[in-house]
Amino acid sequence: MAQYGKLEYWEDRYTRDQQPFEWFQRYVALKPFFETEFDRKAKILQVGCGTSRLGEDMYEDGYTDIKCTDFSEKAIEIMSKRAVDKPGLTYAVEDVLLLTAQDEAQYDVVIDKGTLDSILCGDGSFQNVQKMLAGISKVLKPGGVFIEISYGGNENRLPYLQVSDLGWTVSVNTVPKPQVGVTLPSSSTEGGEVHYIYKCRKGQ
Repeated sequence: MAQYGKLEYWEDRYTRDQQPFEWFQRYVALKPFFETEFDRKAKILQVGCGTSRLGEDMYEDGYTDIKCTDFSEKAIEIMSKRAVDKPGLTYAVEDVLLLTAQDEAQYDVVIDKGTLDSILCGDGSFQNVQKMLAGISKVLKPGGVFIEISYGGNENRLPYLQVSDLGWTVSVNTVPKPQVGVTLPSSSTEGGEVHYIYKCRKGQ
């Protein structure tokens, strides 16, 4: 099993493969869900960005204030070079487990596409997911939204997300998995033929 929870795995992966790689869904599939939750002037944080083009695609679609972070220095080095001509799109080395050390209420939107899932593959997963979500809740402005894109179904993700201390309410949508080659039977992977979009709206 790949060591998705370990920094060493990601540094090695991005050293060997520096091409953009998209986990789960591309922006075109997520765009309709984003547009119902926030506008293009929102201050956005993407955590665990890796080499995803999500930030770039959103910027090119008119979003003007996007910060993408990852704990992999190699990933941020790669993506920063791609964004040199894109004012308003920035990349920074940051650990999502340390967000609690940042100032409160900085962002209108926080987006994660697979980081929570990766943390659940690592040691101390329960405590680390709690740290991640507590930090995200802290840096969200009142009325802001955290969007979690995951392969994990409601029974496995809602217990983490629906914690009263986080101060948000959760709604769930699904989006079909991209079809590549032969369609897998629904029992072959968690979540079957869909990915889950958890929208966590922070109270005013």
